[in-house]
Amino acid sequence: MKQSLQLKLHQQLSLTPQLQQSIRLLQLSTLELDQEIGQMLQDNPMLERLDEGYAAESGQTAEPSQETPAGVSGDDIYDEMAWGERSYGSASSEDDEDREFQQSDTASLGLRQHLLDQLSLTAMPERDRRLVALLIESLDEEGYLTVSLDELADMLPAELDFDRRELGVALKLLQSFDPIGVGARNLSECLLLQLNALPADTPFLEAAKSVVRDHLDLLAEREYGKLKKILDMPNDRDFIAVRQLITSLDPRPGARYAPVDARYVVPDVVVKKVKGMWVASLNPDVMPKLRINQMYADILRHHREEGGTLSSQLQEARWLIKNVQQRFETILRVAQAIVDRQRHFLEYGEVAMRPLTLREIGDALGLHESTISRVTTQKYMMTPRGIYEFKYFFGSSLATDAGGAASSTAIKALIRQFIEAEDRSHPLSDNTISDMLKEQGFVVARRTVAKYREMMNISPANQRKSV
Repeated sequence: MKQSLQLKLHQQLSLTPQLQQSIRLLQLSTLELDQEIGQMLQDNPMLERLDEGYAAESGQTAEPSQETPAGVSGDDIYDEMAWGERSYGSASSEDDEDREFQQSDTASLGLRQHLLDQLSLTAMPERDRRLVALLIESLDEEGYLTVSLDELADMLPAELDFDRRELGVALKLLQSFDPIGVGARNLSECLLLQLNALPADTPFLEAAKSVVRDHLDLLAEREYGKLKKILDMPNDRDFIAVRQLITSLDPRPGARYAPVDARYVVPDVVVKKVKGMWVASLNPDVMPKLRINQMYADILRHHREEGGTLSSQLQEARWLIKNVQQRFETILRVAQAIVDRQRHFLEYGEVAMRPLTLREIGDALGLHESTISRVTTQKYMMTPRGIYEFKYFFGSSLATDAGGAASSTAIKALIRQFIEAEDRSHPLSDNTISDMLKEQGFVVARRTVAKYREMMNISPANQRKSV
């Protein structure tokens, strides 16, 4: 076989480290961006965050932050060596000391600790105390015992010679603890424990116990007619009193002791009406103020031939500052494009939301659809109507009788309005809602109504029915 050399030309798209960083920063949330920058500040001495402390030491005067309705200044990043507006306050040592002496509330202890504290104050033999502690450890976060007594008995070492009857006694002791209903093995037992703790002269107490003990499924399915016949209670007022007594009970007694996972949303963009126009501006509180460290920059300037690592770190710092600026500029452009197309929502609410796709925004801004997807994920916009994720403003379109299109968000809003105004004794079926939408010019099938209703966590008609 004869060997030969051939020359071929081909094109290949490669992502530079700078472009890769730009893409990564664009898809980060505000919290994730702050963490990313914090890590870069630790790793790169050429980068620093300009805060109030730095300005005070250097004799600089911090200028008040201003909104940026049309865009962000495009001054040279390295020459300015700073971009963005953000102030970071440091917590004082006094605050830390005060925090150490703050008493934690009951919820912060957790359900198990709350029950163990009661157990420690209860006089009982050590053998029973151990069994109750075992039951406490077997509870779920809502206070239910999800393991049967037989299974627990099998788990105990044979040499301890515990039997199921002793576990039953220990369970009765546990069920006497606060919160009432803890240690129940199912919803019926949980509610019955709470009813048993009420005064004997509580109106309709026995009827409520009967429903909870034997007919809880009928109550859940809102089969009120059958329940009234079973209870021999033709009077609607009496039956309503029974139902209200049952619904006043706590089906999850342990949930109040669960740790609270508080998540706070900080908007990236603020939308206001300025001279009759809806204008988006960047939130200065989420824009990090970064700059090149002047001391290290001077060292590198006078020792360029020995730069080495400092030179590469300087380049990385420049990239980060530029990419962070570009990130916020892109977010602002996308936000303003969304606001321009959803101004009727800002004026009139959800029913005025128009259909919108990622491609439409991308075509308008000359950006790829994937870029718009990154920008609209975990980015939030504060409007006079509340704080919304960017993706909230995008929705599929449904046809109208007039040949136009309506947003799925607007259809959901109408469905919610219909259900909120319905007669609860004769709730609207999905078919009826579909017909009502058709009367207003919206072509929406029954199954689509059912899908939207489920997405809004609204029960079907038979479960919304009340006496």
